[in-house]
Amino acid sequence: HHHPDHAGLASWLTERTGAEFWMPQAEYFAAHAMREGSAGFGFDNIMAMFERNGLAGEKLTLMQQRRSNYRSRVPGFPSVYRRLMDGQAHRIGGRLWSVVMGYGHAPEHAALYCEELGVLICGDMVLPRISTNVSVWANEPEGNPLALFLESLSRYAGLPATTLTLPSHGLPFRGLRERIAQLKEHHRLRLAELHEACGTPRAAADVLDTLFRRKLDAHQLFFAMGEAMAHLHLLHHDGRLKRSVGADGVIRYAKN
Repeated sequence: HHHPDHAGLASWLTERTGAEFWMPQAEYFAAHAMREGSAGFGFDNIMAMFERNGLAGEKLTLMQQRRSNYRSRVPGFPSVYRRLMDGQAHRIGGRLWSVVMGYGHAPEHAALYCEELGVLICGDMVLPRISTNVSVWANEPEGNPLALFLESLSRYAGLPATTLTLPSHGLPFRGLRERIAQLKEHHRLRLAELHEACGTPRAAADVLDTLFRRKLDAHQLFFAMGEAMAHLHLLHHDGRLKRSVGADGVIRYAKN
């Protein structure tokens, strides 16, 4: 997917090896839009969305000072690519690997599964020790990414129980189904906590302390806001929270 810790060296690698560059279409164009700050991916678009969701004062100032560092971390990006699509099969190293798309963490995250080896290269979709960031982004401000993420986890849960999972952060592990169950339970508990916190109208910025019980730096605050919005959006889409816009232009959520 297009995040800089995954795609940042794509140009460097293809230029030095001559290898073809394969990527899902949504990820390819997201990378270019992020580099250019265009199509709703610009830093100012993100700040405006966060302000509409209650970020203000010192936290807003801290965030504004952060700016976007995507272009510095992805100094170049391939001008041509070949498209990865869900369900495709590719022969790599003499074995067949199937593309399994996942959603919510990124627009169109590609994982690779080899039935012969019993191996899933899962990228960021299933991590062994931390929960994957799932955020609302300014180019899709009404999105419901957490619902997409949880649906995607169910796809991976259908793989054999013996599958060896290779994540992009942390060590390889077995017990994919158990880890998916843990992640689903984690989000269920967070959603329940947020629902209770919205006895009175609350903006996303108001519930950060409910989701994150530690002091957040600018980098963490950026992702925390997106994740708080993702949880509130799921509760709203499910009909458990109602949404209103105050005279101050801030979006708030409250129990139905």
